[in-house]
Amino acid sequence: MPFADKLAGSQDVARRHTRLGRWLRGLFGASLAVAATGCDTLNTGRSDTAPGGTPTSSSANAQVDREAAKDGLGQARTLGAPTPSRSMAEVRQQAARRLVAANPQGTYTGKPPDILLAIPVLTIELNADGSIRRIEVMRYPRQAKDTVDTAIAAVRRAAPFGDVSRLPKPWKFNETFLFNDQRKFKPMTLDR
Repeated sequence: MPFADKLAGSQDVARRHTRLGRWLRGLFGASLAVAATGCDTLNTGRSDTAPGGTPTSSSANAQVDREAAKDGLGQARTLGAPTPSRSMAEVRQQAARRLVAANPQGTYTGKPPDILLAIPVLTIELNADGSIRRIEVMRYPRQAKDTVDTAIAAVRRAAPFGDVSRLPKPWKFNETFLFNDQRKFKPMTLDR
């Protein structure tokens, strides 16, 4: 086989590998937004006091959450009672709408930007009455790690999510938070 034919064949193989590499990178990037690979977990069912009764940072965070749940005039903002749901998909949709309603200053509703600041993914486990039992972090973003705390606080402000006692267990769902450069988020469920 002449050298020119070998060279042309190797260039053809290189082009195929480049296209395959681009396709795999795109697939990998998209899957990170919805899948939890290489997960770290965070159990947020922690106590607000350290041994000896000393307040911890989570009790300070709870105070910040209570203040954030007030409107500009210092009045407590109410979301109203959640509606009954017939499936966990309905619970997830209602939760996404409540997340936006409970956090109007920290959310956006338009199309997400092509390049996002951070994409944390949370698993929210519920009690039978729709209150939060546990929140696990399924995906930490590489940058802007503080967005995880913002997402957890937003979920706590939006709770409860409605009676789920008649639904099959487990009473949990995942939510992906799409953060833009202004550190405002959109629940990915609202794009479905």
